[in-house]
Order: sequence, then structure tokens, then C-alpha cells
Amino acid sequence: MNKDDLLAMVGIGGNSDQDSVGQLVEQAAERGDLDELRRLAAAGSADAVDQLVELAQEREDIDELRRLAAGGNQDAADILTELAEETEETDNPR
Repeated sequence: MNKDDLLAMVGIGGNSDQDSVGQLVEQAAERGDLDELRRLAAAGSADAVDQLVELAQEREDIDELRRLAAGGNQDAADILTELAEETEETDNPR
């Protein structure tokens, strides 16, 4: 599904202008709707990917961060590294 298909599905029309996609991303992020953000990301929205990473970090959703990192998202990979280091420090205090 591309951006045009996604926008048509939600009734925004055939032009995949960035403002419309941005509104969809913003609304999905405000609702915490990971499924909608995933659909938008799959349609090519970098903003949706950024929101997915942010929500996953806030929720400490390791599985989602791993999925994003496996898909090549460096921010998600960095967050996983930071979380692992924090866990290691907590498990092995100096």
C-alpha cells in the first residue's frame, strides 16, 4: 500500500501531500496507535517511523524497538543499546 492508497482509504483524496500524511501521523501518535503508525511507515512516512521509535521508547516496548532496529532504524538500535547498558549497570552495580 502506498501513500495514495492510504490517504484514499481514510478519505483524504488522491494527492499524497505531506500535510495530509503529517496529520495522519500526528493523530495516530496522539492516540498511541502503533498499528496505524506501522501502516503509515510501510507507506513510506519517515515521520511515522520516528513516532514509532518515540512511542516504543516511552513504553519501553523492547519488541517494537527490536522490530524497528531489524528493519534498519538506527535510532531504535541506539535506544536498545542504551537500555541494555542501563540494565547491565543495574544488574552489576560497581
